[in-house]
Amino acid sequence: MLIQKQTYEQTCAAFSWQIPDRYNIGIDVCDRWAETEPERIAIIDVSEDGTAQNVSYAQLKSQSNKLANALKSRGILGKGDKQARGEADPIGDRIGVLLPQSIETAVAHIAALKMGCVSIPLFTLFGVEALLHRLRDSGAKAVITNKDGAQKLAQIRGDLPDLDIILTAGGPEGGAGDGTEDLAPVMESEGEDFTPFDSHSDDPAILIYTSGTTGNPKGALHGHRVLLGHLPGVEISHNFLPQPGDKIWTPADWAWIGGLLDVLMPALHHGVPVVARRFAKFSGEAALDLIKAQNIQNAFLPPTALKLMRQVEGAESWGIKMRSVGSGGESLGTELLEWGQRVLGTTINEFYGQTECNMIVSSCSVLDVTKNGAMGRAVPGHDVQVVDAKSGKVMQDKEEGAIAVRSPNPVMFLRYWNNEEATNDKFVDGPDGRWLLTGDQGIRDEEGFLRFVGRDDDVIGSAGYRIGPGEVEDCLIRHPAVQFAGVVGKPDALRNAVVAAYIKLADGYEASDELAKEIALFVKSRLAAHEYPRVVRFIDDMPMTTTGKIIRGSLRTMAQEEAKREKGS
Repeated sequence: MLIQKQTYEQTCAAFSWQIPDRYNIGIDVCDRWAETEPERIAIIDVSEDGTAQNVSYAQLKSQSNKLANALKSRGILGKGDKQARGEADPIGDRIGVLLPQSIETAVAHIAALKMGCVSIPLFTLFGVEALLHRLRDSGAKAVITNKDGAQKLAQIRGDLPDLDIILTAGGPEGGAGDGTEDLAPVMESEGEDFTPFDSHSDDPAILIYTSGTTGNPKGALHGHRVLLGHLPGVEISHNFLPQPGDKIWTPADWAWIGGLLDVLMPALHHGVPVVARRFAKFSGEAALDLIKAQNIQNAFLPPTALKLMRQVEGAESWGIKMRSVGSGGESLGTELLEWGQRVLGTTINEFYGQTECNMIVSSCSVLDVTKNGAMGRAVPGHDVQVVDAKSGKVMQDKEEGAIAVRSPNPVMFLRYWNNEEATNDKFVDGPDGRWLLTGDQGIRDEEGFLRFVGRDDDVIGSAGYRIGPGEVEDCLIRHPAVQFAGVVGKPDALRNAVVAAYIKLADGYEASDELAKEIALFVKSRLAAHEYPRVVRFIDDMPMTTTGKIIRGSLRTMAQEEAKREKGS
């Protein structure tokens, strides 16, 4: 835990990592508090009508133990179980969690972690193809979901030979196949006593899939220590969380690293109540109402959420006074920062990271670690530099290069799942040590502030999400009208960028607005709502290299020029 000193330099000097040899996230965020302060509030579950249900740490422990027992009795094995059977270098079974922000979501992750299994956060808006890749690639043996999720799983169950168990909150869904059961009675039939696995801090714990520029998303495998690695970044971005009266919320789904490991798990670690409220459709008014009604003191608000909240007229009249707001994904700009001070009563702290190595750079208003146009400075405990991506040599101040993090590091992923080559490509050895390359270009100034310049790959940053064009293109070309498809980000004032698809039609098809809408819906129904192309353009010739690779740089130029014309019109 960070100790606040008078300056950033003093705070860094006072910090040192204390990563125990044996550590289990589930025990840390649940059982530890249940034993010392069982009635302490862990989660406040707010329904659509505003009704709030408080969940204590004692209840969280009871429910997660029951679920762990239910999964174990159905043949789901943790690392300890596999060790007892004599397996060499075992990894616990993978358990998918396909749920929105809810009590069941927290219970499912905690149960899996206490079992010594690996939990897989899955976004509820994923379509069947996105789910199929993640569940098949991971070899998931069980999924905890709701009726909507079970309906999707029913469509792909035959292509998931490893998936044995589906437990459904709200009742079993017909057609999902054998092993599909109603979650509530399954848990109630089990006992409350469960002995968690005594895991090593490096044991696999969470598998989060992240988009890349080519092919399907890669699974970033994290060890239990990842939560401890997140803590300094979470603490400093929230002006030294925890403080008396803190209560935290985010509209970001708990299936993303920003919701799960930037908010839910760190808050539970610190005993800070977490408000669970995921809007079916986000609006600025609803967010401000929730913050006011629940007296939320801390929030992670992605830039797009802030932009929508800024559009609410008379927002100052809510009289909100928050202690801390963190945001990441893109630069906010002076206007949005000034709005945050007026309406939310605090300076928004920007932070930076990625799924493989998160919360490594941050601003901190109480330490005056803020600079217009900069993401912040390296979080205490992390050595973040700008390096030459090929040689690993640290660049001079004000020289552009690859943003990199010195390895080893507690927050750093263990490896990519089933992808040794991609894991090796993520690192470079230099004269000063080994570095993890974030894949982003940046500049470090003489004060240590880091400024984001741009991505050195083709990942699209939209509304705080990282969207890989490869997965979208792969889906597009499955439409019979599409011969070639290239996907890039088109500049957008609200979302930073939107997905733009450039399509060369197959013979026999003619361009039309109706066909563009049909193709966009085709992707939306198969991947996720944030991944579908909001812009579909038909072109006569696809720019390609001599080896047949799409030249996305040419498509980006088209998108940028179109955005400029629209802005000028």
